[in-house]
Amino acid sequence: MKKLMIGIVLGGVLGIFDGLTAWFTPEVRSEIAGILVGSCFKGVLTGLAAGIFARKVNNIPAGILVGLIVGLVLSFGVAQMQGKYYFEIMLPGSILGAIVGFATQKVPQTQAS
Repeated sequence: MKKLMIGIVLGGVLGIFDGLTAWFTPEVRSEIAGILVGSCFKGVLTGLAAGIFARKVNNIPAGILVGLIVGLVLSFGVAQMQGKYYFEIMLPGSILGAIVGFATQKVPQTQAS
């Protein structure tokens, strides 16, 4: 599978799990559907960025760092919109980014990727 596609698919799947962590904050349980959609979209964007980076640079630590930073920045934007829950939003988002950054670097380079 191409690096870009791995990033997008894995980012989306992990984004769902990222959104599910909101269940541990009782005040936002009523908004869980919107949180899941937003987190999935945020994960896809993070995966897209990590996949694009992985196509150009073959360096695992750099890939992890880029994924972590993109996930952190996107999560910070979401937390800014909420005005609270910074830690609860940014921690899973940055972990998602690091995992996707690692995974896209570990996929072997192919001719089409």
